[in-house]
Amino acid sequence: MKTPLLGLSALALLLSGCAGKGEIVEGGITAVRSACPTVGVAAGTGDLTVFDPVTSQDASAIDVVATMTNVRGACNDAGDQIATSVTFDVLARRTRTDAARDVSLPYYIAIVRGGTAVTAKRKGEIVVHFDAGQARGQASGTASTQIARSAATLPDEVREQLTRKRKAGDEDAATDPLTRPEVRSAVLRASFEALVGFQLTDAQLKYNAQR
Repeated sequence: MKTPLLGLSALALLLSGCAGKGEIVEGGITAVRSACPTVGVAAGTGDLTVFDPVTSQDASAIDVVATMTNVRGACNDAGDQIATSVTFDVLARRTRTDAARDVSLPYYIAIVRGGTAVTAKRKGEIVVHFDAGQARGQASGTASTQIARSAATLPDEVREQLTRKRKAGDEDAATDPLTRPEVRSAVLRASFEALVGFQLTDAQLKYNAQR
């Protein structure tokens, strides 16, 4: 799954999660909100192209191409700190296959709050091994992060507005509470994403955007 780094995913993202906790009724549909962050790949950073020489971006200079895939998350929200472990695979292809080779690729995990604010970022490296004569390689990586439960918890007054049962004929029966700026803002502040991607240079980001 690819998620925009600077944009909130669908509102359903805000209302999904662990069954039996924090039920929210929207438009007659009961959804469940979780304090666990949504896990995904930030748009524009799920692919990495390495050139040799690095100053060229010609097709003939492509050395290694890698893609991040199979991103999965496991969340433990039992304590004051919400711990999320993210696993992913990297599929890589190289141009020259004459000798065995290890290629180290930089990646990161970032916590994004409210769809726009990066509140934490951690970098790492994953090594893909190619045997002699082999054009393709694969490796698996892991990353982890923590979020304070207090930051991911909705204020009581906002939760009351979202969960209060409305009857036909009530003045606000047909009004979605998420259309109220103060409610939407509170939901955004308490919503987090754990996003992984390759740590790209400015030139690599530009190359991905122009492909």
